[in-house]
Amino acid sequence: MKSKLHRIYTVFLVSTIALFLSASCVSPPESALPSPIEVIDQLGRTVALDKTPQRIVSLAPSNTEILFALGLSDRVVAVTDYCNYPPEAEAKQTIGGFSTPSIEEIVSLSTDLVLATSRHEAKIIPQLEDRGLNVLALNPETIDGVLEAIILTGMVAGVEERAAELVAGMRQRIESVTDKTDGLPLEQRPATCYVVWHDPLMTAGSGTLQDELIEKAGGLNIARELTDYADISLEAVIAANPEVIIAGAGHGSGADQTFQFAKTEPRLRDTEARRHDRIYAVDVDLTSRPGPRIVEGLEEFAQFIHPELFN
Repeated sequence: MKSKLHRIYTVFLVSTIALFLSASCVSPPESALPSPIEVIDQLGRTVALDKTPQRIVSLAPSNTEILFALGLSDRVVAVTDYCNYPPEAEAKQTIGGFSTPSIEEIVSLSTDLVLATSRHEAKIIPQLEDRGLNVLALNPETIDGVLEAIILTGMVAGVEERAAELVAGMRQRIESVTDKTDGLPLEQRPATCYVVWHDPLMTAGSGTLQDELIEKAGGLNIARELTDYADISLEAVIAANPEVIIAGAGHGSGADQTFQFAKTEPRLRDTEARRHDRIYAVDVDLTSRPGPRIVEGLEEFAQFIHPELFN
């Protein structure tokens, strides 16, 4: 993934330099850059567009955050019911839930690009393509995958320079963390438990963004032997004796239930995390949405796990 992203980024950098060298005194806006364009999306699909899209529908909160971070809010004509960031996104027309978007509404909006995800591959994408719509699927499963998704979206939307700048800024913030944690020996990596939910008790194993965040922040995930999001027994957590517990916090009523469980569950009282008051809540959107704010999640994890390095 890293080498693939590096190649894409290098191509954009060279293209950008060439553009500046050949430009007249007044450069055209990025959306006027040459088209048509053909790309391979993150599901391995070939996506060909004959012009730069101007009416975009997002089928996921993470996609919406990418579009807004790239300055494309004026081109976003609709989002899902769950697209709540940035706040301006909530003013957009909605086309249904994440897994139940209205195909008819999307078509009625004269949409020229739908930004989908791997969750839409089996049913939604074929329906959209049957209606003649262009679909770009993003499937970032790692932090590098998020950076690639941003560059890919920027390329299709004709805002390559903005995408390159956004990725460069994110990479700088990531490296400001990993420069301090990459060389930490095992004994200096606090055992860390990420609590997805408390009833049933659920954690984040290998292959999840939270697992990568813990590792990059200098911790050791107690659930690293598990795969994906998985149930875990309270006894297993107690036996692992985490030094840090991070609980995902949602929104609305009961948003801090998982955090309160970790803080008050009597059977966790003898864990290092409880004994030293190292139980933290984090906005779940910062750790589970594969979008630009994933770097904020990393920075928070770093502060939780290594406050001596990141205060």
